Amino acid sequence: MSSLPASGPLDTAVGKVFRRVVPLFVVMLICNQLNRSNIGYAQEHLEADVGIGAAAYGLGAGLFFIAYAIFELPSNMLMERYGPKIWLTRIMVSWGLVSAAMAFVQGPTSFYVLRFLLGAAEAGFFPAIIYFFSRWLPSSHRGRATALFVAGSSIAAALSGPLSGPLLSLHGFLGAAGWQWLFGLEGLLSVVVGLIAYTRLDSRITDAKWLTGPEQHALAAAIEREDEARRSTATGRVSRWRLLVQPQILVFCVIYFAIQLSIYANTFWLPNIVRRIEGTNDITVGLLSSLPWICAVVAMYVTGRASDRLGRSKPLLVGALVVAAAGTYLAAVVSPVLALVFLCVAAMGFKSASPLFWTIPQGSVHPLALASAVAIINSLGNLGGFVAPYGFGLIKEATGEVTWGLYALAAACLAAAVLVLFLRRDRVVAPPVTLRDTVGDKS
Repeated sequence: MSSLPASGPLDTAVGKVFRRVVPLFVVMLICNQLNRSNIGYAQEHLEADVGIGAAAYGLGAGLFFIAYAIFELPSNMLMERYGPKIWLTRIMVSWGLVSAAMAFVQGPTSFYVLRFLLGAAEAGFFPAIIYFFSRWLPSSHRGRATALFVAGSSIAAALSGPLSGPLLSLHGFLGAAGWQWLFGLEGLLSVVVGLIAYTRLDSRITDAKWLTGPEQHALAAAIEREDEARRSTATGRVSRWRLLVQPQILVFCVIYFAIQLSIYANTFWLPNIVRRIEGTNDITVGLLSSLPWICAVVAMYVTGRASDRLGRSKPLLVGALVVAAAGTYLAAVVSPVLALVFLCVAAMGFKSASPLFWTIPQGSVHPLALASAVAIINSLGNLGGFVAPYGFGLIKEATGEVTWGLYALAAACLAAAVLVLFLRRDRVVAPPVTLRDTVGDKS
C-alpha cells in the first residue's frame, strides 16, 4: 500500500524526463549522424577536389569505427567518473570541432586522420545515453525512450540529403568549396548543441531542480527497486574485463554487429544504389535516399510502443530482423525502382531492431556492470560500421555491382534473428568485483 501514493509523482517525473531530456537527446543524435555520414554526399566533390577516390573513401569511412571501438570502453569509464552531463558535453563539443576541421582536408592522409579522430571523439556517446536512461527511467518506459532517441538517426538520414544539397551549393561563397561549408557548418552546429546540453542535463536525479522533492524520491525509488531485483538474482561476480568473454555479452555483440552492418551499409551506399534509377540527379538522389529512413522512423515508434505495452522485446526483435533480411534480399533481385521499395521495407526492420535490441541488455545485465557491458557491445558491434562501407567498396570494385553485398546483409540479419531466439532475458550478467568488494563481503 505504501507504494500507491508514489504512482502520481512517478508518472509526473517520467513525463518531465521525456519532455526535457528525450527531445534533446534526439537533436544530439541527429547532429551525431549528420557529422558521421555527411561524407557520403561529399564523396564526388572530395574526389574531384583533393583526390579521394572510392577505395580511400571506403577506408576513411570505416576508420571512424575502428577508433570508435578502441576508445568506447575508456570513454565510458570516464563517463562513470565525471557523470553524463560533463562527459556528453565533452563528446559533442570535441566531435563538432573535429568534424568542422574536415573542411581543411588536403588529401587521403588528412582524411584518414580526421575520420579516425572523429571516431575517437564520438566514442562513448551512445552507451552514455543508454546508461542515462537506465538511471532515469523505469524499465517499462525505456523501450519508448530508446526508440524515440534512436529515431534521431533515421531523422538525420532523412534530412541529410535535403540539407546537403543547399550546403554544397554554397560552392565558391567566401572562396570555400561547397563540401567545406558542409563539414564546417554541421560541425559547428554540434558544438552549439553540446553547450546547450550542458545547461539542460543533470548527472543524478537528486540534482534535477526541475523535479519536485516527491518526484525525485518516487523516480529514484522506482529505479532502486529494479536494481535491487536484478542484484538479488545475480548468480556470481566477474571482473569488468571478464565481461569481454561472457557468452551472453559475446552473443549480444554478434547480434548488434549484424544490425550495424545493415545500418551503415545503407548509410554510406544507399545514394549509390539509388543512382541506378534512370533519370536521377544529385537532388533527386538525396530526396529518394531519404525515403527508407522516413519509413524507419514510423516503424521504430510503433515497435517501441509495442515493446513497452507487451513488456517483451524479443519476439519483436526477431520479427524486425526477419523483415530486414527479406527486404534486403528482395532488393538485390528486382529492378532499381522496386529495390528502393524493398529497401524501405528493410530499413523498417533493421532500424527498428536497434532500439528493440538495447532493451534486452538493459533488462539482463547487472546495473553495476551495465555501463561497461553496453560500451563493450556497442564498440564491438560498431565494427560493422567499418566492415560495411569498406566491404561494399571492395565488392563494388570487384563486381561493378553491390548485389552480393545485399545478399551478405540479408544473411547476417537472418543469422542474428536465429541468435536472438537463444537469448534468455532472465539470465543476469553478474557485476564486476574488486578486492574491496570481496573483503566487504567477508566482514
